[in-house]
Parts: sequence; structure tokens; C-alpha cells
Amino acid sequence: MTQTSRIKYLRIALIAVGLIFTFGLYPLTVLWPSGWSWHTEGRSHYLEMILALYATLGVFLMLASRNPKAHLSLIWFVVWSSIVHGGVMAVQSFEGHHNMGHLWGDVLALFVVAAVLAWLTPRDA
Repeated sequence: MTQTSRIKYLRIALIAVGLIFTFGLYPLTVLWPSGWSWHTEGRSHYLEMILALYATLGVFLMLASRNPKAHLSLIWFVVWSSIVHGGVMAVQSFEGHHNMGHLWGDVLALFVVAAVLAWLTPRDA
């Protein structure tokens, strides 16, 4: 893949991930709570906090899509924090049968986001 096409696809990925982080996570917690919401009983302050954090991150990813090479530290933060966050949640998924859906929901999604962004992000900047 050429550097030009890599940047082109990275820009698309940043917009897609940014939109999902900003607008898509809450609907997923409603449609498939066992795969996307860790605290489903009543109002979850944790869920509100994590949705606000990811929505903010999503906005910054969309802004970074304008010039990805100028925002490599943000992109690599998303890659590595997604790996760490997904790893922690993967371990926590085994703490009860009610958490196993997360392996196919938010855990898998974080690893996919990390893999795609890592693969598309240029290394020569």
C-alpha cells in the first residue's frame, strides 16, 4: 500500500471510528447491553462517564482526520489505550457468565479499532 493510499484510508478510518465513538456507542448499549454495557441495572454513572469520554475522543479523532500525520500521538494513544482497555475487559469478561457477551461486543471492537488504526498509521513521520 502506498503512503498516499494509507493516509487516505486512515482518514476514512478516523472519521468512521470518530463517528462510532461519538454517536454509536450509546445505541449499542441499548440494543445489545450484554455486549456493550457493563452496568445494566438502573442508572449507570459509569456508563455515562465512559460514553462522555469516548464521545470526546471521537470528536478529536474526526478533527485528526484532516491531517493525520500531525496527530500521530493521538492516534497511537487510541491504538494502545484500546489494546489495554480491551485486555482488561477481556479478563473481566470471564468473571461471570453474564459478562461473556463482551468478548464479542466491546472487547472485540476495541481490538479491531486498534488493529485497523495501527495498520494504517504511517511509521515514517
